Amino acid sequence: MIFNKFIGLFSNDLAIDLGTANTLVIAKGKGIIINEPSVVAVKTGRFGEQKVLAVGREAKEMVGKTPGNIKAIRPMRDGVIADFDMTEKMIRKFIQKAHGRSALISPRIIICVPYGLTQVERKAVRESALSAGAREVFLIEEPMAAAIGAGIDIREPQGNLVVDIGGGTTEIGVVSLGGLVLSKSIRVAGDKIDQAIIDYVKRKYNLLIGERSAEEIKIAIGTAMPLDEELTMIVNGRDQVEGLLSSIELTSEDAREAMRDPLKEIGEALRAVLEVMPPDLAGDIVNHGIILTGGGALIRQLDKFLSELVKIPVYVADEPLLAVAKGTGRALEEIDLLQELFEHE
Repeated sequence: MIFNKFIGLFSNDLAIDLGTANTLVIAKGKGIIINEPSVVAVKTGRFGEQKVLAVGREAKEMVGKTPGNIKAIRPMRDGVIADFDMTEKMIRKFIQKAHGRSALISPRIIICVPYGLTQVERKAVRESALSAGAREVFLIEEPMAAAIGAGIDIREPQGNLVVDIGGGTTEIGVVSLGGLVLSKSIRVAGDKIDQAIIDYVKRKYNLLIGERSAEEIKIAIGTAMPLDEELTMIVNGRDQVEGLLSSIELTSEDAREAMRDPLKEIGEALRAVLEVMPPDLAGDIVNHGIILTGGGALIRQLDKFLSELVKIPVYVADEPLLAVAKGTGRALEEIDLLQELFEHE
């Protein structure tokens, strides 16, 4: 114990929001110091050996544009580790970047994970961080981190419902008295919405577009409900009939139609949690409303869409994109006080 406190003086503890789309790193006392895409670019050598060329933003710029021997890999899929080796390399690079050097003494790290991870998946996350140089690894579940980041006092004896729509998963959690009373995790979130847009554009306009274009459409003209004035944008892709490059004009009505099914699934998951809510907590949720966090919370009119579906007020948190990272960072600041919230071994 004394040794741990001693080496703690020399190591910068970190919190990591290991997301499917983006990874954020928070340093104790400094706030968010890294916010980059969860992408690793690797070059395959003549004998099959792999060399990491870039991680994060630089690697994402290579997506869809690389020659045959260079691949841009997203090691996280649907909120879980799809490529253990690449996840370890990505975490290691971010730890080194956070410290500005290879740390002589390893940090303690809190990692935020989806509620629905299996024990095997949780072990993979923990081991990837230990292999990347962490001294100790703690796990905190996303709904809890999102609640803390949204400004909720999680120790209060009242229920608060948070819906965090990330890249790979949507996390729904009811927080009260420092614990998760109810929670649900579904693998329908930003990535599935992007894929729905790709499929819609292909089906309706015979135009092939990539993940980056779909994400740009979602951000620029995506909406969950009709707008007073519909938005438009020009989309470039390849005509799947003629094989030639082509452009079309998409409207926010197109985007809404494309996103309808995944947004409906998120709404149904929220309704399922509300249906099993204990009566006393249900009263708290009706009084305080539902809080939306995550990148998906930025989709236009999504709060109104969900509110009409469940007949309860829905609010978007301040800086929803950063809520989980901020919550994980606050947990890091009080790591010694809040250890009962974390999984640790």
